[in-house]
Amino acid sequence: MVISIASQKGGTGKTTTSLALAAGLARRGKKVLIIDTDSQANSSKVLLPDYPSLRKEQTLYQTILESKPLIIHPTTVQNLSIVPAHILLADTDMSLTTALDHREARLKRQLDAVREHYDYVFIDCPPALSWLTINAFTASDGIIVVIAPGYFELDSVVQISKSIKEVQGFFNPSLSLLGFLFTMSDSTVNSKTSLKLLRQAYPDSVLTTVIPRNTDIRDAHFSKQDIFGYRPQSRAAEEYNRLIDEIFYAEEIK
Repeated sequence: MVISIASQKGGTGKTTTSLALAAGLARRGKKVLIIDTDSQANSSKVLLPDYPSLRKEQTLYQTILESKPLIIHPTTVQNLSIVPAHILLADTDMSLTTALDHREARLKRQLDAVREHYDYVFIDCPPALSWLTINAFTASDGIIVVIAPGYFELDSVVQISKSIKEVQGFFNPSLSLLGFLFTMSDSTVNSKTSLKLLRQAYPDSVLTTVIPRNTDIRDAHFSKQDIFGYRPQSRAAEEYNRLIDEIFYAEEIK
């Protein structure tokens, strides 16, 4: 199963969620691959100690720009591999805009060649709609949209929902929305109101699990670890485990 983790804005916990779901499933014995399509490369920096020494030819850049096979790297987490991003991915939109050869499916074509080797593939998307995001959606079976508290964050849900429908219509009719994930939750009025409005607007699409604002997540990233490796008993780890159960093991729990 290929799943895009998406958000229209930065700072929502998108990469944190990508890392947590991938590492959590890998620690349960599943074969997992992360594809980092975000030019900030935060997933890559956490999972690959030697990331600063990688050349662009060792990253997703060559797949998107040159239609070459995915370069897959093992990570510090058993059962988890990654296709790292590169900062030059930020410049790919102009090249893809003028490309004529299935520009929306460059990632899908190369991913289809290796996906059978993995139980789950997670695509950490850029925090904006771009041709990279369209490539991710075209290659995916499902999408999890990550949303943090705030007026503009809620407004972005309308935009990304429209983008998903457009990709379904033009490139990937089997693409499904797995749910909206509310992150960075706390006890403030802003957070409580944002979650209430989100559930009112999309009563059938908001995931039950809510991810708290938690300093352990930030500290885990500084330590170049996923939350389960850094502090498995933390509240954040507990909620991400609950999220994994909700999305991937719901039938077993019933």
